[in-house]
Amino acid sequence: MTEIEKCTNTVKYVGDIKGGMKPAMKITIMGLVDVRPKSFTVSLLCSPTDTDEDVAFLLTVNFQDKSIVRNAKFAGTWGAEENKIQFFPFTAGDNFKMEIVCEHQQMRVLLDGQQLCDFTHRVSQLTTVTSLRVTGDIKLTKVA
Repeated sequence: MTEIEKCTNTVKYVGDIKGGMKPAMKITIMGLVDVRPKSFTVSLLCSPTDTDEDVAFLLTVNFQDKSIVRNAKFAGTWGAEENKIQFFPFTAGDNFKMEIVCEHQQMRVLLDGQQLCDFTHRVSQLTTVTSLRVTGDIKLTKVA
C-alpha cells in the first residue's frame, strides 16, 4: 500500500505551479489539523489529474505512528521512503504553517519557521513539477 492510499483521500486542494518548480521558489501551506487526525499528504506532481504520473515529492504526515514520510514515484514505481525526523511537531486541533522551499539540490520543509526535513530531488527537470495537491485530515486556511 502506498502512502497516498494510507491517507484519507479527500482532496482539499489541487493547484498549478505556473512554469514548474525552480530553485528559490517557495510554497506556503497554512492550515488547521483536525481534532482526530489520521494523516495528511502534500504532493508535488508532474500532472494533477493522472494518478500514474510522476510524483516529484510526497510528504505524508501520519498521526497514528507520529511519522513524516517522504518519497517520490517515477515510471509507476515508488522509490525508497525517507522517514527520519528530529521530532513530530503536529498536534491535533492546532494551526500550522508549512513552507516548502525549492533549493538546487533538495526541497527544504519548514514548519512554523523551524526546519523539519529535507528531500533530495529525484526528478531530473524541476520545471516538470507543475502542480500541488493536498489531501487528508486538515482544514486549509491559505496556500500560496
